[in-house]
Amino acid sequence: MASVRTFIQVAEIWIPSRDRRRLEWHAGLYGPHAEFRAVSESLVFAFDEGLPGKAWAQRHPVILTDLQSPYFRRTDAARRAGLSCGVAIPIFAGDFLLALVVLFCGDDAERVGTIELWHNETGVSSGLTLEEGYFGQMDSFELISRRTEFRSGFGLPGLTWQAGKPVVMADLGHSLRFVRRADALRMGINKGIGIPFFEVPNHSYVLAFLSALGTPIARRFEIWEPSADAGMRFTGGDCDCNPDFASAYDGVILPPGTGPIGSTQLTGLPCVIESLANDLTPVGESARKAGLDAMVTLPTIENGRLKAVVAMYF
Repeated sequence: MASVRTFIQVAEIWIPSRDRRRLEWHAGLYGPHAEFRAVSESLVFAFDEGLPGKAWAQRHPVILTDLQSPYFRRTDAARRAGLSCGVAIPIFAGDFLLALVVLFCGDDAERVGTIELWHNETGVSSGLTLEEGYFGQMDSFELISRRTEFRSGFGLPGLTWQAGKPVVMADLGHSLRFVRRADALRMGINKGIGIPFFEVPNHSYVLAFLSALGTPIARRFEIWEPSADAGMRFTGGDCDCNPDFASAYDGVILPPGTGPIGSTQLTGLPCVIESLANDLTPVGESARKAGLDAMVTLPTIENGRLKAVVAMYF
């Protein structure tokens, strides 16, 4: 990963073994955390085992706010790497798990950001309430969040729930659409992305990442959606190193299988790319101009159909 202090420090992909009874390490971005990578590559996880196995069993994202938890199998390596929380994101196509993306963040006075999982159960409540969240040093923001309920169309979680696809919000402290804007402004939070999940019947989940200017979620994040001619088109994003980056995608349609985003569209599988140096697509060219060299793609799938691909750059 690049030298900029991003909120996300490690990203990894786990996939089912050939007999589909275990999860095996597939790829990852670890930056300076070589020891954590070595430990991770040697592991496998059974159903409901460890952080990846829990997300597999529960069929929705799982946030682990304390990596010293008894069920987390890499506690010592995480402590030495300065990692303090993680989120496991399962990717399903119907009943079948395709892959899991696991993201790890650190906790220190200089890193400001949150990971939130919002939940609604049909017939039980009319809004989204906080299922779990990691808030680092932001105790007051956590208190407000745990007391907040989002109706459809309100706030980042509610807008994502209403849209049924990923939503990007920038300049949160001044956005009238962001319900917690006063507290976000006070804490320095300025951007966010919400991602919906559909796999549990009668339950809606929204995973929200919020981060500050000094420690962005990632250096850039983009949303790409299927186009009418079967390719992928850019529909939104944010970049801390080039605010005008979206202009490079005007009129761009990525054919299926082209670059990491096209590959995710074709296969439904997330990708980890450690170097974009040889990516000749408009995506790779734009990333290199901004000094970005690595990325993770995350598909959003509903009822077996791809709705969007989120790309995070480091």
